[in-house]
Amino acid sequence: MSPNESAIGAAQPAAATSLLTASCPLPIADYKEIVLAHGSGGKLSHQLIDKIILPQFQNDLLAPLHDGAIFSLGEGRVAFSTDSYVVSPIFFPGGDIGTLAVHGTVNDLAMCGARPRYLSVGFILEEGLPMEEFWRIVQSMRAAADEAGVQLVTGDTKVVDRGKADKIFINTAGIGVVPNGIDIRPTRAQIGDQIIISGAIAVHGIAIMSVREGLEFETEIASDTAALNGLVEVILRVCPDVHVLRDPTRGGVTSSVTEIAQSAKVGVQLQEAAIPISEEVKGACEILGLDPLYVANEGKLIAVVPPAEAQNVLTAMRAHSLGKEAAIIGEVVNDHPGFVTMKTRVGGMRVVDMLSGEQLPRIC
Repeated sequence: MSPNESAIGAAQPAAATSLLTASCPLPIADYKEIVLAHGSGGKLSHQLIDKIILPQFQNDLLAPLHDGAIFSLGEGRVAFSTDSYVVSPIFFPGGDIGTLAVHGTVNDLAMCGARPRYLSVGFILEEGLPMEEFWRIVQSMRAAADEAGVQLVTGDTKVVDRGKADKIFINTAGIGVVPNGIDIRPTRAQIGDQIIISGAIAVHGIAIMSVREGLEFETEIASDTAALNGLVEVILRVCPDVHVLRDPTRGGVTSSVTEIAQSAKVGVQLQEAAIPISEEVKGACEILGLDPLYVANEGKLIAVVPPAEAQNVLTAMRAHSLGKEAAIIGEVVNDHPGFVTMKTRVGGMRVVDMLSGEQLPRIC
């Protein structure tokens, strides 16, 4: 049994519900030092936030733990988000740490329903970083910002001693404008809502791991990193009443869906057969012993929408270049609130949970 999930086999849904408390996560309560898993986006990350950070900074804007804070300035609403990037290697198939930094913050704003406008950047550079590599990263950030329609308007640069960092770390923060009538937040998931993924999962994480492990495939696996604000605008055009948007980065699809279930106090049932995964990614996951449901994505989103709007949203997403493989992968249910179950390809049921450890360190 994986520490991330409990196998329920072919049990009926009622039996699955009775076994929801039978999962056996790793003992995570007592750590005297920070470990890599505290940055996984899974259980230890949430514990770090809940036990150390939130008690010191708790306020109404922070409490929802959304991808960004949403608040009013004058007569309008804005979203504000920040993120840091430590990916290794800093160049990988499909992108680099610079494109990742721009895309990640643009996407966090888009998951709030905002139209991203302005970014800041903080560079932490290690002494000895080749100037040509830094130039490439800055150039790729500019290109990514131009493509996403955002401006980089302020920033900072620090240099640390050789050996005190890993070439370059980047922090980006962003501000976007939230249109009137848009109310997207994790607590809005409702019974009957349909869960849509915008495309094949686990691509980014496997692209990074393929480079680290020197794996070669007939077709190169390139990161799916992309700015999703254009796709979000298409979704909102056909369905302004989207309930939840989430980009399943660290911790993968199941960790993100579990966060939604816990925030909204609802159950979620996924359909394994409906979740798109490429054959190359499946093969790589088997070689590396990874579960693709927990592998990071950087160019995919999850949309939770009212059932009456699901087909319209799906059609609109498939017409966009970043949503061609979009699929309905599950629904919000009344059973087992706060938990996610999945109907397997063989017809059984299993409980899926947040990542308990660190499956892929330094992935974003």
